[in-house]
Amino acid sequence: MRQFEQSFTAGTADIDELGHVNNAVWVRWVQDLATAHWAAAATAAQIASYIWVVVRHEIDYLGNLKEGESLTGRTWVASEAVGAKFDRYAEFSKAGRTIVRAQTTWAILDRASTRPIRVPKDVVERFA
Repeated sequence: MRQFEQSFTAGTADIDELGHVNNAVWVRWVQDLATAHWAAAATAAQIASYIWVVVRHEIDYLGNLKEGESLTGRTWVASEAVGAKFDRYAEFSKAGRTIVRAQTTWAILDRASTRPIRVPKDVVERFA
């Protein structure tokens, strides 16, 4: 599953003192979107065998979202993994306008040992 989309709506707890979605909420939504993509694309055996951890977040804030407003998050991964790492991209858009754009790096771990492993080819293929 190359791309994945999910809707988000800003609730009262998501809003900061400036009246828009707090930066920490965007980080959570990036993670929620990535996790949902993994759950939708991976096999049950892959989910049982591997877990992903964030190594790096880079987020560009291009606009704001206020309480009660909704948008669509879209994510996809780089075409190739590098060792244990996969770059993931996300865009959050409202009415065709990108509000937030992110590039994150995730590392895959063997769930049993919690050690990093090279991203297995069959995992890469699930996102192609």
